[in-house]
Amino acid sequence: MSVDQFDHPFDIVRHPHFEPEVKRAILASWASDRAAVQDKPALRQPPGVARPVPVDDIFSALCAMDEGSEHAQQVP
Repeated sequence: MSVDQFDHPFDIVRHPHFEPEVKRAILASWASDRAAVQDKPALRQPPGVARPVPVDDIFSALCAMDEGSEHAQQVP
């Protein structure tokens, strides 16, 4: 499965087959400055993602993983 199939960070968090380390690596790459939208530092657009994602959503997804899967299931 390609990460290009995900449009939002929580899609990755909820994925049932990715190990937590893989999810963190994907989300870290999304948060990277390499994925930053030019002149819009609060947005990231990783390759293959249809529209920009707020970097705050990426950090929220990472935090949800730290807080446990229950929280990750409740957040959009």
